Amino acid sequence: MEYPHSLEFKVRDYECDLQGVVNNAVYQNYLEHARHEYLQAEGINFAEITAKGINLVVVRAELDYRDSLQSNDTFLVKSKLERVSPVRFRFIQDIYRLSDNKLMLQAVITGTSLNQRGRPFVPESLERLFTE
Repeated sequence: MEYPHSLEFKVRDYECDLQGVVNNAVYQNYLEHARHEYLQAEGINFAEITAKGINLVVVRAELDYRDSLQSNDTFLVKSKLERVSPVRFRFIQDIYRLSDNKLMLQAVITGTSLNQRGRPFVPESLERLFTE
């Protein structure tokens, strides 16, 4: 699969649980930060959109854990954005450990945008990403 965006991370000690592996909830933080950076790279500032009354929200998160990252592992979060319906989109995101390029996690994060009245829509700034 081709990914238009990737972001490198390094596991920090405090992200690991008593078993010495990254806590399962921490992966959601990695994925969210990668999505925000992806949008930023495409000229979409999350804070500016929110200030305009547009809220990008997650409506479904599917995570398949393949293996566990450990302290000091470096890894890439690779991301791809796809249209699902007129008002929904999804990020396909995979995490690969850099030392051996092993797939550690596969995720599908489905979202939408809500306007000031709380109605789903896709803003023009995001819409252009589906036509490129």
